[in-house]
Amino acid sequence: MAINEDVTRSLAGALGQGVDQVALLVEDLASSIDLWTSLGISDWRIYTYSQDNIAVPTYRGEPAKFKFRLALGGSSPQIELIQPLEGPSIYHDWVAKHGYGLHHLGFFVPSIDQAVDDFGAAGLEVVQSGRGYGLDLDGGFAYVELPDSPLVLEAIEVPRRRRPSEVL
Repeated sequence: MAINEDVTRSLAGALGQGVDQVALLVEDLASSIDLWTSLGISDWRIYTYSQDNIAVPTYRGEPAKFKFRLALGGSSPQIELIQPLEGPSIYHDWVAKHGYGLHHLGFFVPSIDQAVDDFGAAGLEVVQSGRGYGLDLDGGFAYVELPDSPLVLEAIEVPRRRRPSEVL
């Protein structure tokens, strides 16, 4: 599971200084929020994403129609709970292969375009992405799978203004 030194160097440039988010795939978002709240995480923000509110969703290099609901809580790092709803998506792929649990580590980046370029320079292909999920059609995310590793990484360009949180 060793990662090539060139890949490591390129990823350091793409992903910055440290992990900003730890993401888990969950079967039921409401019960997972209850569990994590009992562990001290609070102030949950909840969003449902699909092609209806992601301007440019992709899955394995093609336009995509996936849907998922997530909850964001805590900080340093932030906890993200993701309930896959409709696929195909990398979330559905992961659950079929590994089950629910830890899925990826997320890194906040100033530019999703630059992060995607850096992934490409490291020889990594974006397996799922979305652009334009903020109120101003900004913000983006891009996932890569590391070769010979179960680890998934996400670059996240946080939008200036998020949509209002949903009520669970």
